[in-house]
Amino acid sequence: MSSSAMNPIYRRRLWAHRVGIALSFGAMAFGLIVLAWILFTLFLKGFGALSFALFTETTPAPGSDGGGLMNAIVGSLMLVGAATLISTPIGILAGIYLAEYGERSWFAQVTRFITDIMLSAPSIVIGLFIYEVMVRSMGHFSGLAGGIALAMILLPIVVRTTEESLRLVPDQMREAGFALGMPRWRVTSRIIYRAAQSAIVTGVLLAVARIAGETAPLLFTALNNQFWSASLNEPLANVPVVIFQYAMSPYDEWHTLAWAGAFVLTAFVLVLNVGVRILARRGGNK
Repeated sequence: MSSSAMNPIYRRRLWAHRVGIALSFGAMAFGLIVLAWILFTLFLKGFGALSFALFTETTPAPGSDGGGLMNAIVGSLMLVGAATLISTPIGILAGIYLAEYGERSWFAQVTRFITDIMLSAPSIVIGLFIYEVMVRSMGHFSGLAGGIALAMILLPIVVRTTEESLRLVPDQMREAGFALGMPRWRVTSRIIYRAAQSAIVTGVLLAVARIAGETAPLLFTALNNQFWSASLNEPLANVPVVIFQYAMSPYDEWHTLAWAGAFVLTAFVLVLNVGVRILARRGGNK
């Protein structure tokens, strides 16, 4: 083909490349501007609302002055902790089975299918399911129901993260263990799991950050509690629901607490994500 025929084709591809790059940078800039706008507004209104009382006093009654989010913060930590304790061991064991033992098993295929469905299920649907299964049968809202609802959101993330992390381990490490006469379970626990441990922990922490701000499932399960409570068998205060209820209220004091709660929650998720990045970088340098 002559150079005269090549030039128009080359120019057309070059312009298509430039347009694609420009659109990509434009989309990135738009996303960064929106994110910066949200973070700036949150910092402007939330940081100014921080006080010592926010972490030492419980949520106030309607129309009253003062108050804080101590019970909501403790309740959120309890819910996230319960969900993590429930889902992490189950998810890691399921991921190990799928990656190391269930390559051609029909049960593994069904498990992956169910996991994919749970990953794509809206959180409000999971909350409604736990409401029908637990809350109505128990006759009251509870922190336990909220923890299980969050656990169902966290579980498929841990399963898929564990499976993918184990599959990234080179097969040569498995073959070396088998060559030494080690049984499969010992190769998995002593070699494969340890090699993928940093990636698995990173996935668990990202899943925790994912459920920390969930509101919809908690509206159907843990609901809220104006007073101090550390019992998982009772309605439990939590930061996401408090933010939702206080932001919709007609009281300016509650609006201030909602901004402060949103700032605390965002800071927690940000710190957790930064910690995940540091952990992943250290794991990759080993």
